[in-house]
Amino acid sequence: MLYHILPPLTPWFPVLNVTRYITFRTAAASLTALAIGLFLGPWMIRKLQEFQIGQVIRQDGPATHRTKAGTPTMGGLLILTSALVPTVLWADLRNPFVWLVVLATGAFGAIGFADDYLKIVRRSHHGLLPRYKMGWQIVVGLAVGITLVTLASPSMQLHNTRLIFPFFKNAIPDLGYFYLAFAAFVLVGATNAVNLTDGLDGLAISVFAVSAAAFTALAYVSTHVVFAEYLQLVKLNSEAAELTIFCGALVGASLGFLWWNSYPADIFMGDVGSLGLGGALGTVALAVKQEMLLPLVGGVFVMEALSVILQVASFKLTGKRVFKMAPLHHHFELIGWSEPKVITRFLITAIVFALFALTTLKLR
Repeated sequence: MLYHILPPLTPWFPVLNVTRYITFRTAAASLTALAIGLFLGPWMIRKLQEFQIGQVIRQDGPATHRTKAGTPTMGGLLILTSALVPTVLWADLRNPFVWLVVLATGAFGAIGFADDYLKIVRRSHHGLLPRYKMGWQIVVGLAVGITLVTLASPSMQLHNTRLIFPFFKNAIPDLGYFYLAFAAFVLVGATNAVNLTDGLDGLAISVFAVSAAAFTALAYVSTHVVFAEYLQLVKLNSEAAELTIFCGALVGASLGFLWWNSYPADIFMGDVGSLGLGGALGTVALAVKQEMLLPLVGGVFVMEALSVILQVASFKLTGKRVFKMAPLHHHFELIGWSEPKVITRFLITAIVFALFALTTLKLR
């Protein structure tokens, strides 16, 4: 919105010329998101307490978590507001990629909202039935895939369905219409991986902030003509450059929420936050053609998801557990790590994953 209002005023206020640049608007969106999160946080916590929207703790979880029962949840509403409002303020609203990420994030957040709402109403950690939850995620994932394939059509040529593999500059297959299923797979995987990581105070949001920061850099270099040519990336239409602003807003929103979600947490994000954030990250990865780097950038999320898959598979096949408890962060709690120690060490691991992912841009 401001992008359409401020630049025309440049003849009278020359300083406003900076609002034309993506780098400035990315920084502005990030700071705006942070300010919204810090300002609205206390109000959101108070309202959730008034409506008695408190966390329901799993009885089979670590005993130390039972004291967290009743902590305000559904704080993902604060995250999504902090991320989407600055995006609408600072991005080019004529850009189809902007609306794609905004609507996809909102749609995945809506699925999470329904799940959280049912948990609160039932006073149980069971929300949407898994088949409905997964089913709606697939529907939204396919909708994103259809949109991207449409943008890649010869009549539009704003996107493409080719994949880039790290370390292999010539391994770039074109999936064609199979990209629909691939997009759904990426988005379902991303949303559930972030969801499984959300189990300790500040863990999911701090790890996500690192991933969002990495994708801010990836979105910028992938759509910058000089950088993309130098790094031998798939040529993208410059329209996708506006996603840098969205990623910057995600970073600011994450930091604003972490202020209130840090140990000991005053508020939890709930599924409305974890599913919305996972969908946002996955959609950006697809839109800027860095799908194959997503598992590396979000390495901690992948570790958490794999720990659950291995635990369930091992127990069903052999009757034995690989970990003391899954997801992985609970395993480390049960072997004696304190909650802050688990969070800090996972955050360090996330930073290492993100930095390694960024180095692969040149190692091709």
